[in-house]
Amino acid sequence: MKQPSKKSALSQSNSIPSPVNVSNSAAEKIKLLRKKKQDHSEILDRLLQGSQTALGQAITLVESNNPTHQEQASAIIEGAIASAGKSIRIGITGVPGVGKSTFIESFGSHLLKLGKKVAVLAVDPSSSISKGSILGDKTRMENLVKEEMAFIRPSPSGYSLGGVARKTRESILLCEAAGFDVILIETVGVGQSETTVHSMCDFFLLLKLAGAGDELQGIKRGIMEMADAIVINKADGDNIKAANTAKLDFKRALHLYPPKESSWTPEVLLSSALYNEGIPEIWNLIRSFEKKIRENGYFEENRKQQSKFWLLQSINEQLKQSFYQNPEIKTALNEQLQAIFDKKTSPFIAAKQLLEKYSKL
Repeated sequence: MKQPSKKSALSQSNSIPSPVNVSNSAAEKIKLLRKKKQDHSEILDRLLQGSQTALGQAITLVESNNPTHQEQASAIIEGAIASAGKSIRIGITGVPGVGKSTFIESFGSHLLKLGKKVAVLAVDPSSSISKGSILGDKTRMENLVKEEMAFIRPSPSGYSLGGVARKTRESILLCEAAGFDVILIETVGVGQSETTVHSMCDFFLLLKLAGAGDELQGIKRGIMEMADAIVINKADGDNIKAANTAKLDFKRALHLYPPKESSWTPEVLLSSALYNEGIPEIWNLIRSFEKKIRENGYFEENRKQQSKFWLLQSINEQLKQSFYQNPEIKTALNEQLQAIFDKKTSPFIAAKQLLEKYSKL
């Protein structure tokens, strides 16, 4: 018996007319439109006029690993850099669960009421297994995301240390060129490479919790020395007493550290982002900080040192990419790995030989 033929679920019934072929002229128009959308000069012009759409497109190009996109991004950054550098850059960090997103929404909303234009660059942790990120910061900042004068851009951390996306530095420059007054950089959380965050902001804000066993963990030399202010968040309800105790503990700890190069004395404040308490005081403190470091020259000197740091970081990154992408090095690397597995050489000697080979290419 003849078996009935099985049709694909994607096949069309006779009652549905076949689609009309796209004419050559229409196809050309579509190609021109796509090309126009990717024209970096047009994106740059709109970005400098304050277009958030263009800003998002520019950051997408910056974050892309596509060589063509990287060339376009470089051209955009080169054209935008003269208009950058006019904002106050605030790094915000703290352990997961401290309420960074809620704090930023409350803080950002306060700044908007003062007439500021606020950009939030939120770095989302990437999975070491799937390599994916949730990028849910816009969902957690549901009120701020609706504001016309606010721009929120979540980015995956990828392999970057310190919870900072690889291209966050360039994104800051683009946001400034688009006319944003305050740039908030939210990090993944407190880590051992927090210097990366510190190297791209003017003011470093450390959020802490009280009553959660965080006080002793928080009093660590590295992170405390970098902080320009410590804010005990969630200081509300039954937690107020514990928050005041934590405030005293951190104040005592700050006295143990040497004076900062900026001549600024860090302070400890309380806040409840959920109830918008303590937010104006934090902004007033940041304004006092900015005024002081502009007057004593530290602001400009710090920016220069940061530019030097990122120049060296960029050189290191490009050298690393060039090394691993070289065909001859790829072959030699596999040979050296096999020699290590066969116990014919050590990783240190193999590395030296690979670098010597690369220097002669």
